Amino acid sequence: MSQITVRSVAYQLDGQSFESRLAFDADHKGPRPGLLMAPNWMGISAGAEEIAKSVASKGYVVLIADVYGQSVRPQNGDEAGAAMMPLKNDRALLRKRLQAAFEQLQSQGEAAVDTSKLATFGFCFGGCCALDLARTGAPVKAAVSFHGSLDSPNPADANNIKGSVLVLHGASDPLVPKEQLPAFENEMNAAGVDWQLLSYGGAVHSFTDPHANVPGKMMYDAKTAARAFTSMHNLLDEVFKG
Repeated sequence: MSQITVRSVAYQLDGQSFESRLAFDADHKGPRPGLLMAPNWMGISAGAEEIAKSVASKGYVVLIADVYGQSVRPQNGDEAGAAMMPLKNDRALLRKRLQAAFEQLQSQGEAAVDTSKLATFGFCFGGCCALDLARTGAPVKAAVSFHGSLDSPNPADANNIKGSVLVLHGASDPLVPKEQLPAFENEMNAAGVDWQLLSYGGAVHSFTDPHANVPGKMMYDAKTAARAFTSMHNLLDEVFKG
């Protein structure tokens, strides 16, 4: 892996301070595709930074979106749930914060971004975030959800999606209600979106998280994680051609 630099990107939105993280190869001087990464419900964390660094090493500038605010850094599941649920229940606010981070990815001065090659990806709650950013009509070539929830308060928003959508789902995930899958397919089909849903047999929630260790509920699966990241990179290669 090339040496990846991580920098803080601080900004204000509606009088509140936010601090996202930027991961990039500082030795590369030209513009690279930009990816907005939405982390899991723990928000900005060391684990999120490791994922961002790994993805950035493939030739991307990756910004980890801070959707909670600079002062909110959950330390456990209870704190994460308390930070996440107000945003899951107020998608307009969530989308506003995602759009603010997306703008920071493009305007920050640390690493040059090719603004014709933008995409978003996320994990668990972050998967929901990636799909919601695409539903705003943001100019992303791809939106990728890893073991994320698929529901939308307004399915017609899918008509705003400009790029391809890839959902990477654990077939045995007990935290994503099964009825969300056909509803998601109907939403995408009705809007004419270029979409894929890959369902991994035996995988449960958080299959990309090396620290997930709740059998039958949230569990790391190295083989499934590798397959899922390969699928994402294959899609990004496709949509960023030329």
